[in-house]
Amino acid sequence: MTSTTAHEFAAAAAFADRLPTAGRTTVRPGAVSSETGDAVMVSSVGDTSAALAVLILDETVLIDGSPHAPLTERLHDSLEAAATAFGPCVLGAPVIGDASALFSHPSAQVFDLVDQGDRTIGRLAVRVTHSRTASPRRLQRIAGVEMDLTVEVGHTRMTVRDVLDLEPGRIVELDRSAGAPADVKLNGRLIAHGEIVVVDQDYAVRITRIIENAEV
Repeated sequence: MTSTTAHEFAAAAAFADRLPTAGRTTVRPGAVSSETGDAVMVSSVGDTSAALAVLILDETVLIDGSPHAPLTERLHDSLEAAATAFGPCVLGAPVIGDASALFSHPSAQVFDLVDQGDRTIGRLAVRVTHSRTASPRRLQRIAGVEMDLTVEVGHTRMTVRDVLDLEPGRIVELDRSAGAPADVKLNGRLIAHGEIVVVDQDYAVRITRIIENAEV
């Protein structure tokens, strides 16, 4: 496996973020191997085209309310989020089949999907099949375009009952410990980690790590 690039990691993180599980799912680089189980595979076509395959080791972790629906449908939103992390694209129809060739491809990036208990619940392979680099002149045309930068200190899942019970003074616990780095996202895409600081009585974020020198 080649070294994990920012784009592939961002795609994997976007997939994990949309995965319908009870707790937060994260990703970490995994070892390349020939998977033997059937995986959900899909291709996307755009300025950056990619092939993705995901193997869910235990489907009971999915809490989308559709346990009897095809896995291709249950993972569609997550796969779409991963594909659009590369930019505007057209997503093909997901299919289930043998993805061993993709998982073992030398240019594929393989990630472990990890739950809050540090248990591997699945594996994701991402391979860029085509990438068209924008010219400097083309980039200059959009240099002044504003984008939404958000800082996420954590999140949680709540039932409708708990949401309705919210009132002033209620404390909502997040899934992030005190002192843990915050996620810095550009248009919903993870690009860096940072720490929350106060500047002139306003909250700010001090960047502590760029995700693999992400190009945004």
